[in-house]
Amino acid sequence: MPAPKQPNEPKPAQPQKPEGRKPWKKKSPVEVVMEQADKLKAEIAEAEEELKAKRRQLEKFEQAKKLFEGV
Repeated sequence: MPAPKQPNEPKPAQPQKPEGRKPWKKKSPVEVVMEQADKLKAEIAEAEEELKAKRRQLEKFEQAKKLFEGV
């Protein structure tokens, strides 16, 4: 006779998710434009930081180039 199967270990309880999505809130055109402007400002600030980092890196390369040319 086959041995009786042992029940699997109980799975840990998963936190209950809220049912469905949160209710949709209609935005006025002013809110939409303001939100887009804020997103654009954030993107510009991020791009400026990247540009500053690239400029610093370029300065280091130019200094290295001067050293190599001087040799």
